[in-house]
Amino acid sequence: MSRDVSDPELRAALHRVADMVADYLQDVGQYPVLPKVQPGEVASMLPGIAPRQGESLDRILDDYARIIEPNVTHWNHPGFLGYFSITGSGPGILGEALSAALNVNAMLWRTSPAATELEERVCDWLRQMLGLPEIFRGHINDTASVSTMLALAAARHAQPDLDIRELGLAGRPEIPELVVYISDQAHSSCDKAVMTLGLGLRQVRRIVSDEQFRMRFDALAEAVEADRRAGRRPMAVVATAGTTSTTSVDPMDRIAGLCQREGIWLHVDAAYAGSAAICPELRGQFSGWERADSIVFNPHKWLFTPIDCSVLLMRDVETLRSAFSLVPDYLKTDEEGVTNLMDLGVQLGRRFRSLKLWMVIRAFGVEGLQDRIREHCRMARDLASLIDQDPEFAVVAPVPFSVVCFRWIAGDSPEQQDSLNEALLNEVNSQGPVFVTSTVLKGRYTLHLAIGNLKTTEQHVQDAWQIIRAAADRVSAAQLR
Repeated sequence: MSRDVSDPELRAALHRVADMVADYLQDVGQYPVLPKVQPGEVASMLPGIAPRQGESLDRILDDYARIIEPNVTHWNHPGFLGYFSITGSGPGILGEALSAALNVNAMLWRTSPAATELEERVCDWLRQMLGLPEIFRGHINDTASVSTMLALAAARHAQPDLDIRELGLAGRPEIPELVVYISDQAHSSCDKAVMTLGLGLRQVRRIVSDEQFRMRFDALAEAVEADRRAGRRPMAVVATAGTTSTTSVDPMDRIAGLCQREGIWLHVDAAYAGSAAICPELRGQFSGWERADSIVFNPHKWLFTPIDCSVLLMRDVETLRSAFSLVPDYLKTDEEGVTNLMDLGVQLGRRFRSLKLWMVIRAFGVEGLQDRIREHCRMARDLASLIDQDPEFAVVAPVPFSVVCFRWIAGDSPEQQDSLNEALLNEVNSQGPVFVTSTVLKGRYTLHLAIGNLKTTEQHVQDAWQIIRAAADRVSAAQLR
């Protein structure tokens, strides 16, 4: 009995999978973005128990084509315009497949020299592409949620007098409350990191944002001063470069100056918008982030790399290493001057994520990546202009990158408008060709359209606007007659 499938069977299946992947990427636009499926319907097509005997790869692939592919939400669809639209590009898919074949665990340099050194080199390529100083060192995690948690753990460790690594937090009344400052537009991952690190949600200060949804610097400075007077210790500020709802950028230069004066760790969450900094003309919006202690951005959001791939850049990587390094006897090696990636976080097992990112950067080139990001931003600006020309709609936030936030302003009151916008969104998404999401800005229900897929063209965006406009007419006829 073979320990694995036979070589001929595997080779044939791989050829079939190659065709399936290419066909899917070519024809994905023929699917509705959201599958026409009800909760539990996919589960009803799957056996309740695992098969007793092995099945052929052909049969398994048949079921994939019948059950799985039609019933996912198609993030690779050119009409996927929700959340932060993403692309698993061809080069990235190839890299993902090859990394699965190699199946290395890049926990130590010894356990995969190529995976370790490629990760370091690719992260430095990115640092240069973003225009950041040489002092920054990067490594790859799964998501920005984990990267932000690690950065805040490093910020906690950077309080040496507290010795939290050895003594912990519990039962120590001498430890002051450690405060983390974020804007009211910051991502919920900041709160989750504080929860996980045992700091307590009570120590999160959500700083009010201004009319452009940026953290108000004066409110931040006042909050820091108030906490110091109360005997609390400001530990970290998380400034956002590209907020989740509006992609606004906090005033990082002023925030960085405050953090340096006050001895506060500055972490920059640039998970979505950080990729835009590879374009020199957009980099000015990030002014000040080069003074941060840590920065996170996700190539799997807007740099066309299959999920998951989040880069954490550290000004002082040794602070992170000393926060997490723990080497048992069975993992000790005698190599000197090497990086062991397991020392830079909580996880021991590490996927070879840099391979797909390396292939994406090489296949498109820096200029090719820049061109695609610029085109997405141009299409977003053009859409915003189109919306502004319609007296029944209004753009309600700046458009610094490739996300447009807007509202249908029909109805007699803001509350009725909220209801109509929600009905409009449901009507748009029920059609199939496009998928748009929502957010809440200043207490009002708002539509959120993101352009970021490699296959999304100007025609797709224009079609999306026509779908939205026609849906508004239908909702208006049904609810405002």
